[in-house]
Amino acid sequence: MARIMWACWDGGGNLTPSLGITRVLETRGHEVHFYGRPDMVHRVEAAGFGATALSRARTDLDRYSFHPMAAVFGFTSSPAVGEELVEVAQQWDPEVVVIDAMFASALNVAPRFNRPTAVMLHTFFHHMIDSWRGNFTMQSESRQRAGFDGLPDLDVLWGERNVLHVNTLRAFDGQSDTATWPVVHGAPVLATERRAVEVELPWGTDDQTPIVLLSFSTVPEQRNLDMLQRALDALGPLPVYVVATTGGIVDPAELTAPANAYLVPFADHDQLMDRSSMVLGHGGHGTTMRALSHGLPMVGIPAKGADQIPITKLIDEWGAGRALSMDPDVSQIRVAVQEILGDPSFRHEAARRSTAFLGLDGAAVAAGSVEAIIPTMG
Repeated sequence: MARIMWACWDGGGNLTPSLGITRVLETRGHEVHFYGRPDMVHRVEAAGFGATALSRARTDLDRYSFHPMAAVFGFTSSPAVGEELVEVAQQWDPEVVVIDAMFASALNVAPRFNRPTAVMLHTFFHHMIDSWRGNFTMQSESRQRAGFDGLPDLDVLWGERNVLHVNTLRAFDGQSDTATWPVVHGAPVLATERRAVEVELPWGTDDQTPIVLLSFSTVPEQRNLDMLQRALDALGPLPVYVVATTGGIVDPAELTAPANAYLVPFADHDQLMDRSSMVLGHGGHGTTMRALSHGLPMVGIPAKGADQIPITKLIDEWGAGRALSMDPDVSQIRVAVQEILGDPSFRHEAARRSTAFLGLDGAAVAAGSVEAIIPTMG
């Protein structure tokens, strides 16, 4: 079977589905090893897979100090990181390389791997193609400001790889003018990590009070203590229960919880969604698709993720939720939640959308895309 090198960007909605796909690949006999920032190593190893921190992951950070997300772009577009990945490919000698779609420096050196390469995108493609082009232009301009060469455009970085696998439903992803790219749509990879444990809620299962699941980003760069507090303040006076997962980037002790709220750092969202009436979140693809798969409507408050504003707007357009701005006040959050809970059409539309997920295993489909480019299997 194959040795697979996974060039990893460990953003909140990126690493978890990557681990889900890896679980399938290793079950099928392949060996997968992750390379990325030191932060991701313990999470990958906790899932039972191999991981190595790139020694140059932080080499160029100082040169990106001008950027508000220096810790991100100083890694994802770093030339030093790209060069180290080329060396890793030469030394470890994988049959295939998988690259996270956001990882510009890895994509830039992909031709030098001299191996089949799959790009793994964990959110919408067609709906966001203009945003993706803008994101990579920004990475290229930031890289030049840091004193390095710029990057090729997206038609090269994504379009010239062996496959671009999109972990979302084709039926949800609209249209664009890039049909000539080697794009394969699968389904959302709704995997979990070991830290997502089941929790015992303080309310009995026979209690019919609606439960609102409050969950924002797990990415440190998107930490927003004030927005979490505003959301809790908005929900406190309502006749609901609130279960809030703070994602490990906010300590529950930092928040003032109303009497109707229960706060935990991490939890199994499938378990919680089975009991919830709606989700109040940041519009990340994974949480949004998981909510829809459970037939739950949403109120979306986007953070800094590239896909969060488009996703919350899309849910609003579909009638499966409401999109708020990035900085709503307490009153705006409360009104949106009341609207969702008071109008059954939102729940009906979310439930209708949930049928699109039936019978689909996003991790298995994505694993198949990787296997299709293994020289001895494709």
